[in-house]
Amino acid sequence: MSAPTALPVADRWYTVTPVDESLTLIQEPHVDPLLSANTWHLRGTRHDLLIDAGLGVASLRDALPDLFGEREPVVVLTHAHLDHMGSAHEFAECWAHPAEPVDTPGRGSLLARVLNDTLGGDPDAAAKLPPVLINALPTADYDPLAYRLRPVSITRQLEEGDTIDLGDRQLRVLHLPGHTPGSIGLYDEGRRILFSGDVLYDDELLDTLEGSDIGQYIATMRRLRRLDVDLVHAGHGASFGAERMREIIDAYLLFRGGQAPPEAQ
Repeated sequence: MSAPTALPVADRWYTVTPVDESLTLIQEPHVDPLLSANTWHLRGTRHDLLIDAGLGVASLRDALPDLFGEREPVVVLTHAHLDHMGSAHEFAECWAHPAEPVDTPGRGSLLARVLNDTLGGDPDAAAKLPPVLINALPTADYDPLAYRLRPVSITRQLEEGDTIDLGDRQLRVLHLPGHTPGSIGLYDEGRRILFSGDVLYDDELLDTLEGSDIGQYIATMRRLRRLDVDLVHAGHGASFGAERMREIIDAYLLFRGGQAPPEAQ
């Protein structure tokens, strides 16, 4: 199979959107929505964090020298799917839950059918996707067929209850299995903000992939419903508040668990 020739070359691969004085959202607009994940750059007085690291089609570090030039961030992976850890290998520090296979190479493709087979997705859903999951090239000589997910070594294992101290704010690690065995969220209790990865976002939640567990996902959602949160910064799509968070959780619980929300029982 030869590489697609009809794709244009993107003017720039990443968009950078300041959210507030310490938080920046990085996105890849030329990636299919299935793999178009949010990367969050969070500045602290002691450390900067990169929460997830995109797809890795184009070098994240090289593309954004103004963001990473003064101090290299620590990469924290919410989980090890390709759209969240593609550029993690470019940075010296990578923190993740030990249940995530971040050191296993080759778990990804930009071809919809190949990726579906790799992740154990729904063949009917994959048939509705474009054959190639990008709509532009980062450079004229880029070959989408050559895409490979690069492995990384965990430099700090993150477990339930661990604290990540940025100096001026602390984030608590929440182990939130269901989407993957080692999925984590980062909870800023003082500001009542949750970085949720792919456990919680405002779209169809994926709980039947290889490594997913619906029973664990139900337990995770019940736990999150009790969390004191004002704002969720998710792994995909727009951020949302507490009311929408409860609506997403309740819809999932009713669909998968067949049970009413906790306060209605």
